[in-house]
Amino acid sequence: MHSLKHGERREASRSPLARLAKIQCGIDAPPCYCLITDISNGGVRFTANGYVVPDEFVLLLSGDGPARDGAYRVIWRLGDEVGAKYIGSK
Repeated sequence: MHSLKHGERREASRSPLARLAKIQCGIDAPPCYCLITDISNGGVRFTANGYVVPDEFVLLLSGDGPARDGAYRVIWRLGDEVGAKYIGSK
């Protein structure tokens, strides 16, 4: 069991970031840009910039880092901000 700070529910440490990525919201939908603001081995936090993010989506990142391209599931939403967990390769 991971030791978590009081009130902290994350299992992986997060790193602040400011990187553009693309979200594939549907099979026929063109990718939409988002701004990744927080990243870990198991998930991401991003700003959706006014469009609706489906409960599951494919995230397309460029470059290296702890996050991966692949399928993600929304864990929480707060306005345009979304927290999502990595659920598998695309």
